[in-house]
Amino acid sequence: MSPDAWLPQPTLFLTGLSLLLSLAPTGLGMEVMAPTTINALNGSSVKLSCTFNSCYKVENKQFSLNWTYQECRNCSEELFLQFRMKIMNKQLDRFGNRVEFTGNPTKYDVSFTLKNVQLEDEGTYNCYVLNQRGHASISLKVLTKELPKHDSTVAVIVGASVGGFLAVVILVLMVVKCVRRKKQQRLNTDDQKTEEEGKTDGEGNPEEGTK
Repeated sequence: MSPDAWLPQPTLFLTGLSLLLSLAPTGLGMEVMAPTTINALNGSSVKLSCTFNSCYKVENKQFSLNWTYQECRNCSEELFLQFRMKIMNKQLDRFGNRVEFTGNPTKYDVSFTLKNVQLEDEGTYNCYVLNQRGHASISLKVLTKELPKHDSTVAVIVGASVGGFLAVVILVLMVVKCVRRKKQQRLNTDDQKTEEEGKTDGEGNPEEGTK
């Protein structure tokens, strides 16, 4: 084979380096976690939770965070909260001063609280950690009234009835077991007496014969 058929050494090196970089885990082993959907009552305050795991200790000098908002799936993202050495609230007209950072990056928590939730706040909230190496999205749903609570009265009644029935069954079984145990003890006692009487009769017969 001619030498021209071989790749030059620099090309081989770059190819191997590219392969190693493609196999390396993205985000330095980072995993960003957030609930998929959050429901909030109109006019209330809600915490949009976003946490992350990292193989490295968080340092403010190197740490970065972006929170963005999307009104719809194809809408552009609006940056409203950022962390670069310190937290920076962009105070979009949409939110004003209703956004409060309530996380702690050193504890791997980058959550924020949205106060006085409005119907217009519905949409997708994107949490980007360390220059978008880690990402999670939350869909916020704003409710005009609380979700109906299931009536637990029937469940309580059924639970109490089943519990009472089971208690009665257990009590009956215990009574039956006690009665059987006492009968067995009496039978064992009667058998023991019978054996002792038989032994006594057996020992008395030779004495009578000698007389």
